[in-house]
Amino acid sequence: MRFIKPGKLCVGTTLVVLLSGCAGDQRDLEQFVQETKQKHSGSVEPLPQFEPYQNFEYEPTALRDPFASNPGVVNQPATVATNTGGLQPDQNRRREPLEFFPLDTLSMVGVLEQNAVTWGLIQAPDTTIHRVLEGNYAGENFGQITRITEERINILEIVPDGLGSWVEREASLVLGEQ
Repeated sequence: MRFIKPGKLCVGTTLVVLLSGCAGDQRDLEQFVQETKQKHSGSVEPLPQFEPYQNFEYEPTALRDPFASNPGVVNQPATVATNTGGLQPDQNRRREPLEFFPLDTLSMVGVLEQNAVTWGLIQAPDTTIHRVLEGNYAGENFGQITRITEERINILEIVPDGLGSWVEREASLVLGEQ
């Protein structure tokens, strides 16, 4: 014959007592629920009718230019200014590896001289070291290396001026900067 441990017997007795309390008279609860259901016979209002959406087509050519100083000036269709002569970058040449990085992410890390040829050493953001000569390109703005010294690499960039033309801008990478 097996005996039940006193701890398990106590827990089992407590559960029986608690569950027997749930089986009591619930007529008052059932009556309250019935009264509440009868008082609140709910009805849901129908959904409101919405007007169909009307598209608005914006046509700025007939409106005043908000940036014009004369309030009577209206927008004219935009014309693309093209630079048919003068300074322009060579868009058709093959891009060099350092042209895929912004100039401010490149840093000069040294100089090599071999057979009277001076090479500049530039570190790209991916930590790759590139050897460059005068005439090579670097940076995203068509920057051409114009001079390499022991302290710096001078670069001449060609940048758009915002009016459809191009202008030259000087930049440099200095040894030890960054």
